[in-house]
Amino acid sequence: MRRTLGTTAATAVTVALTASLAVGCGALDKALDCANTAVTIAGTVDDLQQAVSGATEDPQAAREALTSIDKNLDKLQDETDDGDVSKAVKDMATAVDDARTDIEQGRSPDVGPVGDAADDLTNVCSPG
Repeated sequence: MRRTLGTTAATAVTVALTASLAVGCGALDKALDCANTAVTIAGTVDDLQQAVSGATEDPQAAREALTSIDKNLDKLQDETDDGDVSKAVKDMATAVDDARTDIEQGRSPDVGPVGDAADDLTNVCSPG
């Protein structure tokens, strides 16, 4: 499992929160919102990775995790006008769609690209 994903996202939130409190800048507030969403997505990716380990027995759990990720990505996309964030969201949505296709076709989904996209999103959401 990718335990470092949650740690990376938590670090991004801590940095964004500290910078936001110190400066109060609008851009840093956006970074904090983005980082908070990235943390939520990272948690959902962890849920997905756990669900995938039993996807052949319970594909519904994996579908639900993918749906949760989609909802968080939609929220982030609606709230951002940053091109880098939009690209990271689009890349992650593509990875989620690919994993969903695998599940629908009875294959064990490759969640590696979803985790990689979540890492990229976390990096884009980090201030500085």
